[in-house]
Amino acid sequence: MTRIALAAFAALFLAACTTGGPRAVEPIPGSITYGGQPRTKLTKAPIGSTFEHTFNDRYGRPVVETYRIQPDRSLLLIHRYVRIEYF
Repeated sequence: MTRIALAAFAALFLAACTTGGPRAVEPIPGSITYGGQPRTKLTKAPIGSTFEHTFNDRYGRPVVETYRIQPDRSLLLIHRYVRIEYF
C-alpha cells in the first residue's frame, strides 16, 4: 500500500513540474508594449539586442522588464521580475 501511495505522489509531483512550453510574458500597465507596440522604432539598435526597462507597478514595487528587438524593429517582452528592496 505504501508503494502505491508513494508512486501516486511521485506521479502527481512530476506532473505538476512539467509545463506546457514557454509562456509569453504579457505586458502590464507601465510596460513599453502595454496597449500595443510603440509608434517609434529603434532604428540604430542592432536586431536581436536586449535592453531593460524599469518602472513601478501599482503597488509601488520596482519592476524590471527585458525586451528584445525583433527583425521588424518591434519589441518582444521576454522577461519580467519584481525587484525586492529591503529597508
